[in-house]
Amino acid sequence: MTPLRQKMINDMKLRRFSESTQQAYVYAVAGLAKFFNQSPDRLNEENVQAYLLHLMEERKLSWSSCNIAVSGLRFFYGKTLDTHSMCLAIPPMKQKKQLPEILSTEEVERLFASAINPKHRMVLITTYGGGLRVSEVVRLKVTHIESDRMMIRVDDGKGNKDRYTILSERLLEELRVYWKMFRPPTWLFPGRDPNKPMHIGTAQKIYYTAKKRAKITRGKGIHTLRHCFATHMLEAGEDPRTIQVLMGHSSIVTTMGYLQVTRKKLASTKSPLDLLEIPDGKKFD
Repeated sequence: MTPLRQKMINDMKLRRFSESTQQAYVYAVAGLAKFFNQSPDRLNEENVQAYLLHLMEERKLSWSSCNIAVSGLRFFYGKTLDTHSMCLAIPPMKQKKQLPEILSTEEVERLFASAINPKHRMVLITTYGGGLRVSEVVRLKVTHIESDRMMIRVDDGKGNKDRYTILSERLLEELRVYWKMFRPPTWLFPGRDPNKPMHIGTAQKIYYTAKKRAKITRGKGIHTLRHCFATHMLEAGEDPRTIQVLMGHSSIVTTMGYLQVTRKKLASTKSPLDLLEIPDGKKFD
């Protein structure tokens, strides 16, 4: 690792950036250096603008990916190199707001049944049962399962926030069977190296493999199970404020967004057309 990269990582650690943010920012700077085959501290503003244009027009990256690259490059030149003259005038663009694709409870059951490996099955069940992000489920420790309080502790969630989410009786029962089979010492779902947690990419592959076996076409990534957790709880009549706390949403507005995809809510909503007295079309025959 070069001293310059290490300095950037240290700068991010001092600001308590999450590991995923650190990786994304380092990847952005490394991509720039590779594109010009030069150290990034030797590049100028025109080089950076040309690289960003390459990401947008040639690689066709989404605006969210481009914005992450811009943020990473701004941090590198503004904080690590302290080059405040570097101006990356890239106007932010609002992303298209897409509703999450929600699986039915029957599809969720099929997904679990399609995970042949017991460990893989438990990754999926735990993600859904606790409404967890993939970065949270892979970093669960055995001690985070607090069976006496029926809670799951989540350390360093999004925004470096700790929280608790529910531990259902069914999930606890499944986890006890899993623990007797594998007896993980520290990490609940260790990777190939038992001293390290499972990689996020591995958890995603587990989801996609089970989804393919279950012949499910909806749902983009394992984060779908977190969406399903919130939506299914709303459909069961749970209080939105409680769901907000369990999921670690900063704003209740984020949680209320799931009302747009709750089947029960939409099915019970009456159209104004039903209130009109419209002559039977047969009368005009």
